Amino acid sequence: MARNSRSNDWGFPRWRGYGSSREAQAVRLCDRHGCDRPGDCPAPKSPNSPERWYFCSDHAAEYNRNWDYFQGLDKEERERREHDERRDASGFQSSAYHGWGGPGDGSRSREELHALKALELEADADFEAVKKSWRRLAKEYHPDVKPGDADAAVRFQAIQAAYEVLRAAEERRTWKPSRPAG
Repeated sequence: MARNSRSNDWGFPRWRGYGSSREAQAVRLCDRHGCDRPGDCPAPKSPNSPERWYFCSDHAAEYNRNWDYFQGLDKEERERREHDERRDASGFQSSAYHGWGGPGDGSRSREELHALKALELEADADFEAVKKSWRRLAKEYHPDVKPGDADAAVRFQAIQAAYEVLRAAEERRTWKPSRPAG
């Protein structure tokens, strides 16, 4: 009389792993056509939809790069949703004090990155490079140098605004609270 349900734990059930069994594990494959890797990264099929795609890590990264939350919405609906998102996320603005909160590359905010682009600088430029570029571009596009040129006036205003954004950010980074005397 042989038993069919024989185990390899020699009668010590604690030797078995939790949830271990001899049955084959069900593996969901990546939903990308032709991919045979396991699909363990869920991604929404559309905004506000409970349905999900399941991708492997490579295809999930590709999907995230091309994701557009506002896809299929008209301009007014996009603007309304973006406004609502910003309003609802206003509580997270306090984390910007720490430098890692908010949109951007982690070291600079999105506004700072746009300002650096307006000053024709790389994202890792220091404040001395910002000042040099600001002076050079301000001299080039100043309304006194190019009188009557509307494009130069708009460019000059953009340069000034970009410098103000970066100057304020630099002041926030270097500001140290004074200690009370005593």
